[in-house]
Order: sequence, then structure tokens, then C-alpha cells
Amino acid sequence: MLHLRLITPADKTDEVVRLIEKTTGTTHLAVVPGAARNPVGDVVMCDVAREAGDELIGGLRALDLDKTGSIAVENIDLSLSKRADKAEEEAPGEGADAVLWEHLTDATHEESTLSVTYVAFITIATMIAACGVVLDNAILIVGAMAVGPEFGPLAGFCTALVQRAPRLALRSLIALVAGFAVAMAVTVGFSYFMDAVDLFSADALKAERPNTNFIYRPDWFSFVVAVLAGAAGTLSLTSAKSGALVGVAISVTTVPAAANAAVAFSYSAYKQAWGSTEQLLLNLLGIVLAGTLTLLTQKLLWARQRERTAKAGLS
Repeated sequence: MLHLRLITPADKTDEVVRLIEKTTGTTHLAVVPGAARNPVGDVVMCDVAREAGDELIGGLRALDLDKTGSIAVENIDLSLSKRADKAEEEAPGEGADAVLWEHLTDATHEESTLSVTYVAFITIATMIAACGVVLDNAILIVGAMAVGPEFGPLAGFCTALVQRAPRLALRSLIALVAGFAVAMAVTVGFSYFMDAVDLFSADALKAERPNTNFIYRPDWFSFVVAVLAGAAGTLSLTSAKSGALVGVAISVTTVPAAANAAVAFSYSAYKQAWGSTEQLLLNLLGIVLAGTLTLLTQKLLWARQRERTAKAGLS
């Protein structure tokens, strides 16, 4: 269930209340006239089944409530109410499958911002991966995958394509390109430093490396895994099952590929650097392709679900 707390101008309160009452899957409606001070207006609260949340939020935005008042949405972890149970039963579909497009856009907007924290995480992850490729240590590679924050802007770019949001697409692309550029540049300097103190060496990089040589040898399996990971990661975001993102993070070799390219470049091993770059681009392409198709499929399925619900209501 979701809890909505709305601030509505007094002249729009009745219209807002009617919208809530006619939306299937809502309950616990409460109106407090004149309670809001900034902005001035009435406070309206209700609970809505997650699967009906996107429709209701869309209707409220159509009333310009996001401009004239306020729409705040919270997840309800526990609701002991027969009315809530009934509302969830009446709402179309399953809550775990529901997509809150406004929440997804807002979340990916935040995750795709080029910030100091984002750059720090991706740079640290790339340096950890650099240690992993030189030492041929799979544990360090997995750790670097888990630390890397690059799925945020990738998800933001997919969302922007589906929602036709050019600003979000540009923001995500900038975060992705600039983040990897800074991380790889810093890792090149890091490699020079580690070589100077005899912790990295060209021989270690050019050795067989059975545990990590897949990073600079892209193949069709690389693309297939990236596609599957992109679909799983997108589903984890839209269904609020964020724990699955950890699995996605350690299943694709974006950060390790960037690290291997940087280290190989520092030792003039250009063939290995190019192979790592191919691996990076192949993974990014697979994730974006799968993420976008997943969102489009979900959008289509929920549009059909609403049509069926509307027809059932008319009959």
C-alpha cells in the first residue's frame, strides 16, 4: 500500500476527493480543511494499493496539484486494516508488478546526477578492479562490481527513452560518460603510482590471468549476461525489490572492463585496452537495450490492464 498526503487549494478539494473516491483500490480517505499553511489549502490523505497508485498520481497531476499544491507519496510497510485488504483485492493486477512511473523518474533522476559522491564511488570501484586485474583476483573484481554506481545513470537513460524525457537522458549520459572518463583517468595515474612502488608490473598484466582474462575478451556471452542483468535490474527498480540490484551489480563487467582498459593503457598494451573497451561498450549496450525493452513491456502490459479494468467497470 501507498500513503498519499496532499495539499490542495480549497477550490480544488472537492475535485480531488471525487478523483480519489472513483479510483479503484483507494481507502482511508481523510480531509482536514484549512490545515495547510505553506501553501495555503486543505490537507487530503488516503491510502491506495500500489497497483492503482500510478493512475491516481497521474490524475492528480492532471489537476495540476503538483503545481498548485503538493503530492507526497510514502510506502506503507504494515497496514492492519480490512479496508486496506479489500482495496488491494479490488485493484487490478499485483502490487509487486506495479510501476510507479513518477517515482521511477524521480529516483533515476537522483541516481543519474553527476555528483562528487557518484564520481568518488565509480573511481574507487575502478581502482579496486585495477588491483583485481593485476593480481588476477576474482574476489576484488566482484567487490568492484558491487561498489560501482553506474547502474543508476543506465536506468535513468532507459527511463528517459521510454518516458521521452530528453533532460533526464542528457543528465544520465553525462554522468555515465564523465564518470567513466574521470575514473579511468585517475586509474591510469593510480597504475603509474603502483608501478613506481613495485606493486603493479607489465608482466603481471600480460600474464595468462585465468580468473580475469574474460574482462578483455568479449564474446556473445558477455552481451547475453548484460541483457539479462539489465532486465533484472530494471525489474528490481520498478517493483521496489532493490535487493536484486546487488545481484545485477556483480553480474556485469562494466567497472572491471574500464579498469583493465586503464591499466593496459598505462603499460601501452593497446590490444588488451581495446578488448576491455569493447567489453565495456558491449555491456553498456546490453543493459540499455534490455532495460528499455523491459520498461516498454511493463508500460504496455499496464496500459492493457487499465483498459480491461475500465471495460469491466462500464459493464
